Amino acid sequence: MGADEPLTIAPAPGTGPRSQSNRPKRYQNHGLHKLQRAVQTLGKRALPSRSTALGRALHEWRTALVADLGGDAVSTQQLALVDLAVRTKLLVDSVDAFVLAMPSPVNRQKRCLYAVVRERQALVGQLQSILRDLGLERRVKTLDLAAQLAALHREPAAPPKD
Repeated sequence: MGADEPLTIAPAPGTGPRSQSNRPKRYQNHGLHKLQRAVQTLGKRALPSRSTALGRALHEWRTALVADLGGDAVSTQQLALVDLAVRTKLLVDSVDAFVLAMPSPVNRQKRCLYAVVRERQALVGQLQSILRDLGLERRVKTLDLAAQLAALHREPAAPPKD
């Protein structure tokens, strides 16, 4: 080194400004992302079983949705959208329960909505889009009266009980 060159000293490791990778992660305790990952990876298996109240409610909603679409005349594409709607409804209901338990949906320090409230709005928009794709009008299941009457006459009548 010559006399004209300035002396440079490198900072010790870990004492400089934090880079993106060293920055601590933001902690989110609402569980939305964990639930979304479970639904994406597990699909139908992520839904609660029918032995739980939530599972029964989701199954009833799915059954009513299929019935509104015409019952047996539902196409494969419509069934795929129905399953997607049921999973999205599970996510929306879970986030709703969390948001309603919060003291306020507004972060007072930053004067903005919490991220989970914005995520909820995105999920609601997705559910609305799926339901719009399925159609808003109720479809009546077509009945074949002659076939049903023939089926009734084929069944033997039950003997009266004394």
